Amino acid sequence: MRITAVEAIAIDIPLSKNFGGSTYSVLKRSTVITRLRTDAGLVSEVYNGDNRAHGPQIAAMVQNELFNAVKGLSIYERELAWQRMFALTHSAADKKLLLEAIACMDCAIWDLTGKALGKPVRELLGGYTDHLPIISIGGYYMPGKTHADIAREIESYRDFGMAGCKFKVGGLSPEEDAQRVAVARKAVGDDFIICVDANRGWIAEDAIRFARLVEPYNIRWFEEPCHWYDDAAQMARVRQAIAMPVTAGQCEITSHAIRRLIDARAIDLINYDASEGGGVTDWLRAAGMAAAAGLSMAHHEEAQIASHLLAAVPHGTYAECFADPQRDPVWQQMWVNRPAIKNGVMMVATDPGFGIELDQEMVRRFRSN
Repeated sequence: MRITAVEAIAIDIPLSKNFGGSTYSVLKRSTVITRLRTDAGLVSEVYNGDNRAHGPQIAAMVQNELFNAVKGLSIYERELAWQRMFALTHSAADKKLLLEAIACMDCAIWDLTGKALGKPVRELLGGYTDHLPIISIGGYYMPGKTHADIAREIESYRDFGMAGCKFKVGGLSPEEDAQRVAVARKAVGDDFIICVDANRGWIAEDAIRFARLVEPYNIRWFEEPCHWYDDAAQMARVRQAIAMPVTAGQCEITSHAIRRLIDARAIDLINYDASEGGGVTDWLRAAGMAAAAGLSMAHHEEAQIASHLLAAVPHGTYAECFADPQRDPVWQQMWVNRPAIKNGVMMVATDPGFGIELDQEMVRRFRSN
């Protein structure tokens, strides 16, 4: 069963307000849909990433450079396809964008493999479980937002059926952000998972001070505490100084970079994003290193892909989503057969491949290429 054609569609959906963290703004929801075709008539249906500036460029890379590299290969020659695509990074001007494009193509190949074999990707990768706890990303910084607003926001995630929240910090002083976390914990009680995510917002000393302030609030993990330019060394200092686990990996684009974090003893959990790095194939390499090092695997957003990956391995943690109906119209509306969420648990799709069906009218309406 050989690869014969591809269509990549960039999607841009404007949002009603800014859903920003400590170091970035989010004014639209973007993604790339990849439809890879075979000579047997199978077509993939996957979407990857949230690149808000370069979606059409990524789609063009998929349709041109990457398709030319894998045209005619069998869908079962995944490693050969991946190596041919990765070889293009040696001369690429923007390696990050090319890795995102590789992720689109690699996930499409895995989707086709599952469809050809009649199996969900979760089973192809290990089939450890068929469900995962799911948490919402939240705690955004917005003008005029009060502590009462924070409490209502976190309560709404519990009402939406979430098991917990990954809460934004790092945009204020450690003391101010610790107060925000205290409000969130009081609002939902002790049995609701709270993780904190600084998005590389602090120097090590501030991160340590914050972590010690929130230690009484039973924080599951502290994500990306330190500035990007020396993150491994700074996170190692933070990890040695605090009690809660440290998480990072979403900003890396290869499993080689994940090895760097492991070697630096900087992390307790790895949240490598298959849509930012080289897709499922490279995520599996990172997961193998994590298992050998005794570390757990998380995944940055992308529950349509991440649920299969995390459920396939025994050291997977939580799926992540945006429970706020205004934050992610792709999750809320475009993915029409999204599995049910109940009592903090997401079932993993059971249809072949990734099992994704999309609202084609929304695809046509918000297509940007």
